[in-house]
Amino acid sequence: MSRFVESKESDDEFHDALAEVHLHDETNLSSGTTSEGSNNTARNSSHLKTNEEIIEEITRQEEDFKLPDECEENDDENTEQDKDVSNELSKLFTDDVDVEVLREQEKKLSPEQLQQNKEESDRMKLKANELFKTDEALSAIEIYTNALHICPTTYTKERAILYGNRAAAKIKLDSKKSALDDCTKAIELWPDYVRAIIRRAKLCESEDRLEDALADYQRVCELEPSHKEAREAVSRLPEQINERNERLKTEMLSKLKDLGNMFLKPFGLSTNNFQMQQDPTTGSYSVNFQQNPR
Repeated sequence: MSRFVESKESDDEFHDALAEVHLHDETNLSSGTTSEGSNNTARNSSHLKTNEEIIEEITRQEEDFKLPDECEENDDENTEQDKDVSNELSKLFTDDVDVEVLREQEKKLSPEQLQQNKEESDRMKLKANELFKTDEALSAIEIYTNALHICPTTYTKERAILYGNRAAAKIKLDSKKSALDDCTKAIELWPDYVRAIIRRAKLCESEDRLEDALADYQRVCELEPSHKEAREAVSRLPEQINERNERLKTEMLSKLKDLGNMFLKPFGLSTNNFQMQQDPTTGSYSVNFQQNPR
């Protein structure tokens, strides 16, 4: 994992407890494999099964011999649970913060009350950060959102970090579009917020929006010239963009040719009867008809 070179106005000043978030949690997979390997070694070294292992085996056997009705009932329960989680996610992700309404509300508050709201939003952010670290992303999103509802609009960097952290939690839940929107809001509030720019760049790249990703990586290089990951991406992406464009062009020409053949077939013709030739002087193209193409 690459480390950010902290600038003078690093987001760490504002207690952003989140490190860089990968779109795929390879670290967890790696650690899980190591743990499993250790357990296998321990079991192989013992000739007798422990009580725990016997109980586990019995439990597995019972699960294997579930009646069909019981399996269907459990499937229904799982489906309902999935629906509940989906509805909860939808509600959280559409619960946007109306900044204009928030500003109107702030006009009625005293400076002391605004300061209290700011301090409370800081506490909520730290609590959400801890939930994020323990893989409770859904709860973290809810608290980040609540903090955005009370954090004064004048604290733009603090609000940017709330959006950036909420984006990281949404990435954990694979809600990329909503996470990308949060990254954009964070960057609008704090244009030099490197972590949010990096997160958005990765999201864009994962969605094959390579030009947008390249622009974000280039911005990171402007802010932190020694940022290794951004520099590698700036070197890598132009070639990927060209390869993708060539592939898309080939696919498009193939589809156009198929379409042309479909219309020409009733007349006993095909696109092979029409050859394009480029004028070396002007660079323009002309179409020549050939009755019997090779």
